[in-house]
Amino acid sequence: MIYTAVAIFLGGGLGSLARWIISKSTLAFYSGSFPLGTFLSNTISSALLATGVLFFSYRTDLSENWRFFLLTGFCGGFSTFSTFSFENFELIKTGNWTMAILNILISIVCCIVLLFAIIKNK
Repeated sequence: MIYTAVAIFLGGGLGSLARWIISKSTLAFYSGSFPLGTFLSNTISSALLATGVLFFSYRTDLSENWRFFLLTGFCGGFSTFSTFSFENFELIKTGNWTMAILNILISIVCCIVLLFAIIKNK
C-alpha cells in the first residue's frame, strides 16, 4: 500500500508540474479570454487517461503501481477541474457568459469524444 501511495504522490506532482508548464507556455503565445491552458490540460489528460486504460488492459504483467502512477497520480494532477470551475466562475462574474458557456461545452464534449475515440474498440 505504501508503494501505491508513493506512486500516486509522484505521478500527481509530475502531472501538476506538466499542467503548470502548459499553462505558462500557452500564455507566451495566447492572450485571449478563453482559458486555453486549462482546456489543453484537460483534453490531453483525458486522451492520456483513455490511452492508459487501454494500455494497462493489455499489459496486465505490469505492476498495478504503474497504473496508479499514471492514471490516478499523473492524470489527476494534470487535469484541472477545480481550475476549470474557477475560470468559468471568473468568466461569469465578469459578465462573459458566452465564453464561459463555450468553455464548458467545448471542454466537456472534447474530453468525452477523446475518451470514446481512443477506447471505442476495446
